[in-house]
Amino acid sequence: MRVTLLGPQRRPTLDSVAASLRLEGPIATVTAGWQEREPADAALSERLSSRDVNLALYRRWLEVQDRDPEFAVAQRQLQGVLEEVQDIYLLRLDHALQAVYAIQRRGDGDQLRLGELAEAVAAVRDLDAAHLRRVSDVRAEFYQAWQPHDRPVIAEHRAAVAGLLSDAVALVVAGGHVGVLTDALRLFDVAASLRSPVIAWSAGAMALTERIVLFHDRAPQGPGHPEVYGSGLSVLRNVVPLPHARARLLLDDAPRMAVFARRFAPARCIPLENGIRVDTDSDGTCPPGTRVLAEDGRVTALESA
Repeated sequence: MRVTLLGPQRRPTLDSVAASLRLEGPIATVTAGWQEREPADAALSERLSSRDVNLALYRRWLEVQDRDPEFAVAQRQLQGVLEEVQDIYLLRLDHALQAVYAIQRRGDGDQLRLGELAEAVAAVRDLDAAHLRRVSDVRAEFYQAWQPHDRPVIAEHRAAVAGLLSDAVALVVAGGHVGVLTDALRLFDVAASLRSPVIAWSAGAMALTERIVLFHDRAPQGPGHPEVYGSGLSVLRNVVPLPHARARLLLDDAPRMAVFARRFAPARCIPLENGIRVDTDSDGTCPPGTRVLAEDGRVTALESA
């Protein structure tokens, strides 16, 4: 499946990208990450020459809450469990990464110390992987217990979404709140009906991946640790999108960025800045020249194979 990742659309490139793909027919859109502002998509529609059909996933999610309150309560309880799991993971992650950075500060070049650093990074990778499995297990238990496909209102909306996607020549996924967006995409089983090319940016790009990584080195309360949030749709594998990388990451801090890249290798960490376009496929194969965060902590361009 063709996937096109874009930089933030404050300086829009979507219109030219869509035109270059020579799409003929309706284009499905997802703006659920905007939450209450989901219908405010006039500018998006204009960039797609008014051929867009909004899947209205957030509105559908609100309707599920109204018509199936029992499921809505269970979903809120699930969210509470996931928040507790995330909190515990972050406590452990803080200690693990502090150890990594402490070893880094002691200097490099010594083979023993390099080995210790590699072991410390490996411990963080193991923690990330265990957390991802735990989150996935919690969600799987919920879906097994509640069987969304058997609940009439959800089944009704899933069928409607599948019908719209079957007629669409592409899917466009905008940004917003990555948690809300991913939950909506998952609840209405968008991945199962997806056959057309996908264009996505910001949280939309993150939601497509097999592993959503949150990051913010420039938060008002101070730098935070990059954290694994959970799995996305797994439409796009072996890629960690980094929207607004320059604004949100300390890219000039090579040792810190090296740890970031090594944590998530062999997945490619791709900064998505204004004007960026990366054409890839489901396996995350990227063209030469794609800017990636290398394991030495520098942003470099991929070379030809």
